[in-house]
Amino acid sequence: MATAIILLQLAIVLALIFIGARIGGIGLGIFGMVGVFILVFFFGLKPGNLPIDVMLIIVSVITAASALQAAGGLDYLVGLAAKFLRKHPNHITYFGPLTTWLFCIVAGTAHTCYSLLPIISEIATNSKIRPERPLGVSTVAASLGITCSPVSAATAAVISTDLLGGAGIELKHILLVGIPASLIAILVAAFLQNRIGKELQEDEIYLQKVKEGIIDPEKDSKLIDEMIKNPNPRAKYAVMAFLLGVLTVVVYGSFPSIRPSFVLDGELHRVSMPEIIEIIMMSVAALILFVGKAKVGDAVKGNVFAAGMNAMVAIFGIAWMGDTFFNGNLAFFKEGIASVVSQYPFLFAIALFIMSIMLFSQAATVRTLYPLGIGLGISPLALVAMFPAVNGYFFLPNYPTAVAAINFDRTGSTRIGRFVINHSFQLAGFTTTIVSIGVGYLIIQFL
Repeated sequence: MATAIILLQLAIVLALIFIGARIGGIGLGIFGMVGVFILVFFFGLKPGNLPIDVMLIIVSVITAASALQAAGGLDYLVGLAAKFLRKHPNHITYFGPLTTWLFCIVAGTAHTCYSLLPIISEIATNSKIRPERPLGVSTVAASLGITCSPVSAATAAVISTDLLGGAGIELKHILLVGIPASLIAILVAAFLQNRIGKELQEDEIYLQKVKEGIIDPEKDSKLIDEMIKNPNPRAKYAVMAFLLGVLTVVVYGSFPSIRPSFVLDGELHRVSMPEIIEIIMMSVAALILFVGKAKVGDAVKGNVFAAGMNAMVAIFGIAWMGDTFFNGNLAFFKEGIASVVSQYPFLFAIALFIMSIMLFSQAATVRTLYPLGIGLGISPLALVAMFPAVNGYFFLPNYPTAVAAINFDRTGSTRIGRFVINHSFQLAGFTTTIVSIGVGYLIIQFL
């Protein structure tokens, strides 16, 4: 009887995740909260832990990133990236993804790649390189950057005190494992991606578009110049302020002993890493507005702010529902699957991957399943190595970055196949996920 009730609860949770994901936007959070309501009021479960730290970190980081966008900082960075990429057009399949990856590591959100994708596409087209190759890896690389970014919501969730932070995992562990693992994974994916599909000048769809005059190779080089806007002349100061904030977060995250401390009841306490991120990034937002002469109103109108607030609402509902369900039934999961998962940890990585496909959010996936992983006794370092598994939403080509990449490719080489899941991002997605987790496992052997 008890098992039947738990399976019924699981069915309700999965159904609400599916409905929320189909609606999109804040729908995921809203229907997640419906799940909390049902689990608490009808099944009598104790409400799980609210992801307060993660939500507040999202607010602080997105506020700083939105101020940077309002000051023209993102346009300034895109201009620098475009100049670099134009100097190395024949290596666009490698440098394009590495650029979107670096942007995401610094900003903590994959949505920064929107400005880079059309530039990558046009440089590839002008160089007679199939745009599908760099675009397929670039969109996945942007997401992979989230799992090694010091200021992403997903990283904040992992190191929060009620998850791996309570098990001694610090920001330095995420960076030491995530950055080299994802870098190697991107290079391997780019190497493989360079060998897929026909050469551009042999692609029937491209040749047809050239014949119809839709694509004019002689005039296309001017498109990139139009994409690189002349930003606010003070934009570079805003970028410097933002990078200073990110660097400060990395330093405090890597060296806990230098964090501010205070004495409470005769015991020395240090400021936690989530509080460090929140204090620094909100302060940096003020500095960016000042040095960049940006308007507060412009900051909240940008797409970065909107995407961040959507993420916060989604995590509020969906993570709370997941925590309520798994903690409320932890004894059942420990009894039923603990031994299997302990012997074959990769099974938990598969669970993370599948959940991320449904949730469309790395942070929400972490908040939903990591409590279960901790409860099952999986090694904290193993959970760090599995972190890239939360990037599974490339599996279905309906995430905004994938849709944008398809639309930006005027040659039509970046596409969704007849069976939907045979699309241009699948090879790069699986390659980066598998390689980054494998390399991560090798690295944690030395930690």
